[in-house]
Amino acid sequence: MDVKKVTSQMSLEEKAGLCSGYNFWYTKSIERLGVEGVMVSDGPHGLRKQATGGDHLGVNGSVEAVCFPTASAIASSFDRDLVKTMGEALGDECQAEEVAIILGPGVNIKRSPICGRNFEFLSEDPYLAAELATDYIKGVQSKNIGTSLKHFLANNQEHRRMSSSSDIDERTMREIYLAPFEGAVINAKPWTVMCSYNKINGVFASQNPRTLTDILRKEWGFNGYVVSDWGAVNDRVEALKAGLELEMPSSRGINDKRIVAAVKSGSLDEKILDRAVERILTVHNKYLENRVPEVGYDKEEHHQLARKVISESMVLLKNDGILPLNKSDDIAFIGKFAEKPRYQGGGSSHVNSFKVTSALEAVKGIKNITYAKGYDVKEDKIDDALIKEAIEVAKKAKVAVIFAGLPDSFESEGYDRSHMSLPSCQNRLIQEIAAVQPNTVVVLHNGSAVEMPWVNDVKGILELYLGGQNVGAATIDVLFGDVNPSGRLAETFPLKLEDNPSYLFYFGEKDTVEYREGIFVGYRYYDKKKLDVLFPFGHGLSYTTFDYSNLRTSADIIKDTDTLTVKVDVTNTGSVSGKEVVQLYVGDKVSSVIRPIKELKGFEKIDLTPGETKTVSFNLGKRAFAYYNTEIKDWHVETGEFDILIGKSSRDIVCKKTVTVESTVALPVVYTVNSSFADVMLNPKAMEVCRPLWNSVAALFKDENANDSDPAKAAIIEAMTASMVKVMPLRAAINFGDGSITHEQMNEILEKINKPH
Repeated sequence: MDVKKVTSQMSLEEKAGLCSGYNFWYTKSIERLGVEGVMVSDGPHGLRKQATGGDHLGVNGSVEAVCFPTASAIASSFDRDLVKTMGEALGDECQAEEVAIILGPGVNIKRSPICGRNFEFLSEDPYLAAELATDYIKGVQSKNIGTSLKHFLANNQEHRRMSSSSDIDERTMREIYLAPFEGAVINAKPWTVMCSYNKINGVFASQNPRTLTDILRKEWGFNGYVVSDWGAVNDRVEALKAGLELEMPSSRGINDKRIVAAVKSGSLDEKILDRAVERILTVHNKYLENRVPEVGYDKEEHHQLARKVISESMVLLKNDGILPLNKSDDIAFIGKFAEKPRYQGGGSSHVNSFKVTSALEAVKGIKNITYAKGYDVKEDKIDDALIKEAIEVAKKAKVAVIFAGLPDSFESEGYDRSHMSLPSCQNRLIQEIAAVQPNTVVVLHNGSAVEMPWVNDVKGILELYLGGQNVGAATIDVLFGDVNPSGRLAETFPLKLEDNPSYLFYFGEKDTVEYREGIFVGYRYYDKKKLDVLFPFGHGLSYTTFDYSNLRTSADIIKDTDTLTVKVDVTNTGSVSGKEVVQLYVGDKVSSVIRPIKELKGFEKIDLTPGETKTVSFNLGKRAFAYYNTEIKDWHVETGEFDILIGKSSRDIVCKKTVTVESTVALPVVYTVNSSFADVMLNPKAMEVCRPLWNSVAALFKDENANDSDPAKAAIIEAMTASMVKVMPLRAAINFGDGSITHEQMNEILEKINKPH
């Protein structure tokens, strides 16, 4: 199709009509011009195709499909190839169901553990989120199916999500909240980007020209189209001007008429409308011209892929020698989720799974496994009879495995959690079982971090997150050692909710939410504050052990325009094969701006047989060392030393090397009478010129203590003097000086140090 030619043949009303949906899931068609509508559908971890009765909260039914693990789970895999493979499978399913675009992935940052939609987001870390989203998008789009990277931007809570304003400073926006979108857009080129409901610094995301056009298109080169989250449009004409092409769902003609009226009145340039139509048609034609007629996919094959994905994503949080289990031992399975697992979240991503395999079903052939329900999920009510039954079953077994987690009602799209606790009935059950059975393992089904008051009372904890429809079989694989766990936490588990940096102001005041914690989200905050956590970012255990050695870099000194190659050797020192996630963090040792202790800048997952050694290599460019400088509106590296840190988690650093990075960009500096001596000291040549000013102030302190004959005391006074003078402005040479500096001399010095060299 010649998109420009077809657009030129459309009437004004037809063009306006193409900028909103035909119904809840389809875009409009224009039969006379051969323009076909396409279907979009919810994801991101499974296809939610609603043949009839559309909704965005998972209320109405959808066609049977495969539910893969949620984003919170697959992020814990730290495995780019695995995520890409899952994306390819989703692409095949979309082709089979004639869905052109799947709505995902979600890369909103996990600012707080209580966001009701955290299960659908990847991480608290922008680098990890960007990397995994990139491979998810590449996987789906390799099948000529589009993705919709969401929710752009700063949608980090469900509370008042359609009206609240996320108020964020520029540096925080760039380093934390824009970064995962930036990486995915530049590296994977999603066909569409979905705007969020909320405002960004007072301007609705749907009509924000700075984010939708200046940043997304002009800076990052995005060439697809922007679609609204369902019902996110506030002012349709302003949204079109800002860069939002497609409004979903149907506006029932209301906003189409507003677009037509705006063009006719001259308040909207028709060229903007033409551009929007061309962008929409260009993207849809990618699908229409590459459809695979009557293609199918093997649901059972994808069911087994879902099993593999979650088995590689589970995180072994604790293991006091209890796992893996022995299949010949008497084992008690306790908890409703063993029989009916919670494997996906509530809301728009809710998949109608064609089958679900529970842990109990997966062990049907093992006769020495007994089961007790333990609790119910209909309400959080302690049932003494169920607990008593579970205690008796646990006493008779060698090991008790408790399947616990959050019920559907505790976390969902549309509302946030008010706490981080498991249901009281489950906490009570775990405590009662652990009191009578020393060999207790807890298996968790939850979309986000939870508190664990019983963490020291059990021997093992296996975190599944929401593991998809085949989570039961995968859980058995890991519990009995057929699969060695290799997942790592993509978020920090704090000891309690109050430790979270956003705790005091997460919900905001009415429709204003201030991101006062700035760049200190997740481990960036906990590490800087040296706070104890339940489990740190990147944490995860294995059934084998790994040793790290021989950390080396391609150079000890580089310029910020260079690429630094980092290599480290990793050896499997245990007795079974296993996968290790090698994590690389970078820390600026001394900075003039407030920065985290360290930040994740690389990761690789490797498979090692017993005794095998592999060399893992990373390439670090400028962004690995940079912070966003708001004065120059660009990423900047300060000259100085940086620690290259190799870790098993953000708290378990096993190798360290220091390199020097030299900046090739000189920041513009203008000195005034109010510049401090400390600021001038950053430039030794400027400080040399300002030495008379320093001496004038220092002399005042020296004269007052001239008769002091104690050398030790004199040294202390000199150090105190230096500390005080450093933070004084240059004008102190006149205000507090010895009288040797005049205003004329001050001006001459300023003119000299401000003169370009």
